[in-house]
Amino acid sequence: MNQILANLKIQVNEKIYVKNPETSPLGQKIIENSIILIDEIGFDNFTFKKLGEKIGSNESSIYRYFENKHKLLVYLSSWYWSWMEYKLLFATVNIIDPIEKLNKAITIVTEKVTDDANYEHINEAILNKIIIAEFTKIFQTKEIDQENKEGFFLIYKRVINSIVVMINEVNPDYPFAKSLVSTIVEGNLHQHFLKEHLKTITDCNESVTTTQFYLNLINNVLR
Repeated sequence: MNQILANLKIQVNEKIYVKNPETSPLGQKIIENSIILIDEIGFDNFTFKKLGEKIGSNESSIYRYFENKHKLLVYLSSWYWSWMEYKLLFATVNIIDPIEKLNKAITIVTEKVTDDANYEHINEAILNKIIIAEFTKIFQTKEIDQENKEGFFLIYKRVINSIVVMINEVNPDYPFAKSLVSTIVEGNLHQHFLKEHLKTITDCNESVTTTQFYLNLINNVLR
């Protein structure tokens, strides 16, 4: 699978950026270092000025790629979920048994993320930490409805709906497949956050993974 992924280009809605950062060394440098900087100081403290200082470039050069830092965060999220979509596809495409396929999909979207060497300028493990810490900031804005109309979240919704299809194959009579999957995908991010910062209100820890929790949940709900 890694060999196939290495030859794939992650697609992100072109309305999110001014210029595709994947098309130039500077653009890739912006993406690589924005991930590192947001992880270091948090999205609220992140600015294009600080990013420019980190990469040794003018702040104005970053605006040639992204209108603002929110659009940059949406781009990072879209890239992450597109990467996750490819992982889901190739991990489940040859699995015939519906329950085995669903369990594999849940494992993919909930397991601890490690860096993928196929994309040298993007550290997926650090990007995952950003998605966990900052994911609500992508949606909870006044522009959410307009951005949704423009397709900013299409990839994320495709990931959700691909697992919904798997649930329907396991139990076509279950009436809440979409709510269940969106709860698992977003709840997983929250459980990872709790495990890191608010350990006393989650059962997930070093020995009990979020994957174990959600596999237990989904198999009990759909039995």
